[in-house]
Amino acid sequence: MANFIDRRLNAKGKSTVNRQRFINRYKQQIKKAVSDAVTRRSVTDVDKGEKISIPTRDISEPQFHQGKGGIKDRVHPGNDQFTRGDKIDRPPAGSGGGSGKGDASNSGEGDDDFVFDISKDEYLELLFEDLELPNLQKNRLNKLVEYQIYRAGFTNDGVPANINIVRSLRSSLARRIAMSAGKKKRLKELEQELAKLEDIPGTKAELILDLKAQIEELKQKIARVPFIDTFDLRFNNFSKREIPSSQAVMFCLMDVSGSMDQATKEMAKRFYILLYLFLTRTYKNLEVVYIRHHTQAKEVDEHEFFYSQETGGTIVSSALKLMHEIQQVRYPANEWNIYAAQASDGDNWADDSPTCKQLLEQKILPLVRYYSYIEITNRAHQTLWYEYESLQRQYANIAVQHIRQAEDIYPVFRELFKKQAV
Repeated sequence: MANFIDRRLNAKGKSTVNRQRFINRYKQQIKKAVSDAVTRRSVTDVDKGEKISIPTRDISEPQFHQGKGGIKDRVHPGNDQFTRGDKIDRPPAGSGGGSGKGDASNSGEGDDDFVFDISKDEYLELLFEDLELPNLQKNRLNKLVEYQIYRAGFTNDGVPANINIVRSLRSSLARRIAMSAGKKKRLKELEQELAKLEDIPGTKAELILDLKAQIEELKQKIARVPFIDTFDLRFNNFSKREIPSSQAVMFCLMDVSGSMDQATKEMAKRFYILLYLFLTRTYKNLEVVYIRHHTQAKEVDEHEFFYSQETGGTIVSSALKLMHEIQQVRYPANEWNIYAAQASDGDNWADDSPTCKQLLEQKILPLVRYYSYIEITNRAHQTLWYEYESLQRQYANIAVQHIRQAEDIYPVFRELFKKQAV
């Protein structure tokens, strides 16, 4: 067996080449593990790194080895049970006689004990990959900054997919010239001197043999200069560039009424923490306005939004009215991209739900780029859901989603903020 060892040095502050290659190779499996992990976490641990397990069948590596050569004759013993074409039954469960400590799977496959850690940045990058704020338009280019990947010259380390062949060969040529130019010049001089001595009759054989030995030694030194070395490798370098795109504001409206039990509030908080991490990681200087409501709505800061214990009855329109008032005063629609995300259990005064629809239809939806509503409940939908659902059929910039349990949060979040087709 031949072993290939990568001895390239890793740049400071960067993941190793093999680690990057590994994550790219098993990206689908890792993303699935990340999406499963985010639903199991507590609210305070949503943004931490993660331990990832990869199934055994997905981590096999190709190997180089010598083939079996030559001609060999073998004699195999016969049997008195099977003939050509017979099918062999699968061994019964538990009769494998294996010595492993784990429990065998009845489907014949399972997970290996291979577990590795991914960092917080790697975790969040996989968590929010392919997400964006829909319908973002360039109103004023003075606040919001997006990041674009661009070519930034060349680097001495990287993944094989980014190798620059022309630059690598050019570097190889320069190295070979630098290492062998002097030897080749000396070799030419010795060969000319040898040719002159051989033309002169009576030249001592010892002198000629000495020149030939020097020539042979120089040829061997020149031949030992490798055609390409890891030092020669050059990779295309990519970096992030800030691109001013537009300024935007996200309104977060959360129902904290008495009908929202602790489990429902935890799911709402989990959704908003995902939204907060996504916005702050993807968009620079984006403003977020937090509004909590029961019978009355109030603008609060980030800490109070997530941790305040205030509760009461339910009048959803109070939050919509306050949002509209704040937008009119601080965020003119001709200068800002306006977004809103609302979470509720759907419980509302029956006569207030038509008011909510009227406010959205007449004052809010004409101004916002995107309005997302999530209803967190296991009960049957009430009037608020049907009013919002009717608006979704009429307007393209409102999305309505239903969350029943914690496992639904991340899929719903991705569905709300997935990149739109161009």
